[in-house]
Amino acid sequence: MRGYFTGLVVAGIFATQVVAQDVQVWVQIEAQPTLAEAQERLRDYASALPNVNGFTLESGWHAVALGPYAPDDAAQLLRTLRRDGLIPRDSFVALGNNFARQIWPIGGAAVRPVQPIAPLPEPETDIVAPAPDLAPDAPEVPVVIAEPEPVIVPDESPREARQSEQLLSRPDREALQIALKWAGTYTAAIDGSFGRGTRSAMALWQEQNGFEPTGVLTTRQRAALLGAYNAVLDGMGLANIREEAAGIEMTLPMGVVDFARYEPPFVQYNATGELEAQVLLISQAGDQDTLFGLYDIMQTLEIVPLDGPRERRNSSFELQGEDEDIVSYTQAELRNGRIKGFTLIWPAGDEDRRTRILDEMKASFQPIEGVLDPALGDAGAGQAPDLVAGLEIRKPVSVRSGFYVSSDGAVVTSGADLGACARITLDELYEAEVAVNDAQSNVAVLTPSEPLAPAQVAAFQQGVPRLQSDVAVAGYPYGGALGAPTLTFGKLADIRGLNGEETLDRLALSSLPGDAGGPVIDGAGTVLGMLLPRPTGDRQLPAEVSFSADASAIKGVLEEAGISYAASDAIAVKAPEDLTKIGMGMTVLVSCWD
Repeated sequence: MRGYFTGLVVAGIFATQVVAQDVQVWVQIEAQPTLAEAQERLRDYASALPNVNGFTLESGWHAVALGPYAPDDAAQLLRTLRRDGLIPRDSFVALGNNFARQIWPIGGAAVRPVQPIAPLPEPETDIVAPAPDLAPDAPEVPVVIAEPEPVIVPDESPREARQSEQLLSRPDREALQIALKWAGTYTAAIDGSFGRGTRSAMALWQEQNGFEPTGVLTTRQRAALLGAYNAVLDGMGLANIREEAAGIEMTLPMGVVDFARYEPPFVQYNATGELEAQVLLISQAGDQDTLFGLYDIMQTLEIVPLDGPRERRNSSFELQGEDEDIVSYTQAELRNGRIKGFTLIWPAGDEDRRTRILDEMKASFQPIEGVLDPALGDAGAGQAPDLVAGLEIRKPVSVRSGFYVSSDGAVVTSGADLGACARITLDELYEAEVAVNDAQSNVAVLTPSEPLAPAQVAAFQQGVPRLQSDVAVAGYPYGGALGAPTLTFGKLADIRGLNGEETLDRLALSSLPGDAGGPVIDGAGTVLGMLLPRPTGDRQLPAEVSFSADASAIKGVLEEAGISYAASDAIAVKAPEDLTKIGMGMTVLVSCWD
């Protein structure tokens, strides 16, 4: 598609004989986002090619161009230089309508006459020859050929524009509608029919670009429209690649990414410059369960932000995620036992290029024979718990423990800093919201977005616990790295705080930050309280001293939230394995996400 449009720009210049051969056109080679990059490329090209010029584009980028030339000469030069590999394959002939300030040659004139490709014939006039009476050894006066004045050819009249328009093929006309849609003036179907909608779109585009709004584009205007459409992709290096190992053929922006490595089920193409783009090719054998598993896994990766539409179907899925840094799009399809697809990750705020490149990738995507061998890649690379196939898993800002207090999944946890969470999850699977957060007791109640069925629900001890009795805290001391809660055992040192607080219990127990919010249970498996985060500040307590909000404080917060709770007066001591089962069954990992 890219080659078709660039070809159409050239073809548009020669579609009618109204445009004379001495109109100025350019061979545009590439465009760079910064002036420094452009000047570096201009120096390189100027050392190898003649007539190298640089211009600032209306888009803010910087063009490298050869010329100006007559259209026929420019077309011939374009073919020759592309054939010899001296310029990129996606170079094209441009009218230069969007050229603004000239930046190369440094100090050069802003407008220069057409440069001929072939040598000029021997001139018959305007030659200054040596005077006949000069001495034999006098220096020869150089021959000077007067430079021709640039010729300005008038544009087509509306009648001539309609005549040249009639020469366009259906694909040519559809291409113009696509370019008008990209320019934001056309919203109807791409059908190649120039009806009222297309004419209105043409008139609007003409008005926006300083032309008379006739509703019929001249040859030059068509070239300018298509040139602007193609200019968005300058420097992207769109090229068709055939990835035999993955069994995928498609167009990729090879000007900004390059092959990095195999990390099954992905082939990774990483950024080669300042533009932080990335492409993943997806290829693996599997069935519907494999496809659905991939769908779930992709959403845990940093490269797929949480916000954005996503859809899973029986044999395919699409994911789009976006945040302030990136926009990510993934598509995958299951066919004949093979899952093939791709992911494009692009910097946020560059929608024109992103959507154009994504359209090219979608249109060109073609599964071929073969599927990525799971054994490919470096076995030592990407081997970490927070990586999937070398890609970083999304991580929460903080984690803590909590425990279920109702049969539909309400959770009690520590309320510290919960207000700063943009999103809260239970076991990283279920969304939850804060129902009540009591700052005085540091006890919060969370309610899941959908009813849950906990394996165990807390039962609060009604009696007064005995001092120095055995207690245990169930929690996630290592932030969920172990995949399940653990129990830490200790003693009940006091049923008051150090300052006599009756809503606190003091424990002789060593805890870690991830344990905070977990249940404190006695030997009968009933809940005595909730472990509080360790105090911070200048006064540090011994490692074996911890505090918990007692059962009465928790009950008060639950009543405020309107949640019923279970109570027990059991005192019989249970076996350690039974206590472990109770504690692990009621404890949940609470994650805070930004």
